[in-house]
Amino acid sequence: MAKKRYHHGDLRGALLDAAEALVRERGADGWSLREASARVGVSPSAAYHHFGSRDALVSALSEVVLARLGNRLRDTMDAAPAQGPERLAACGRAYVTWAVEDPAVARLVFRGGATTAQSAISPHPHDVLTAELDRLTGTGHLPLGARPGAEFVVWAGIHGLAVLLIDGLVHIDDRQGVERQTERLVLATFNGLAREAAPESDRPMPTTTHTRRLTQSPAPSPAPHAPSP
Repeated sequence: MAKKRYHHGDLRGALLDAAEALVRERGADGWSLREASARVGVSPSAAYHHFGSRDALVSALSEVVLARLGNRLRDTMDAAPAQGPERLAACGRAYVTWAVEDPAVARLVFRGGATTAQSAISPHPHDVLTAELDRLTGTGHLPLGARPGAEFVVWAGIHGLAVLLIDGLVHIDDRQGVERQTERLVLATFNGLAREAAPESDRPMPTTTHTRRLTQSPAPSPAPHAPSP
């Protein structure tokens, strides 16, 4: 069979799609750049024009997946019927159910080094969560003194539940149960934050590769997004 020809720009996307399929089939480490190249019908040398290594392909795929997740979190919150912490609970449900539905890809982006300081991701899930907590502070649902670092508290909870579920350390039989457990976790976390009237002087301020990048360069412009009706 003749190999399919790709115009410049299409091959990059085809390689990303092939890599994502391989991750789902074999896990984060069970495949190579050569196999991704073969899957789309091109030589490894053609793939190297777009990705200098397998790690570069993994990083690019992680960026695509995280941006997709960011859109999912934002769209889910925008569809929430209430404007208080229920939106935050919707964000948590979207995060955990995404991981449970696509565990191999979730593990790929959960691991350290999946993205770099040069990764440009928009909308980044961290930024979506940060914006929502800022909104809750502005509406008076979250005290100003509780706001610094609150995104790391919320993220630790929902991410921890997601990892426990996909690693099989916690078992919940169906999606509805996963969503209800996530909602309980998020609302309990939020209620705890809401009782913090003033910031502690020695409170640690965690950082991530993404947040360090934001402090070193201007934040990327958010993708256009129409408000919910």
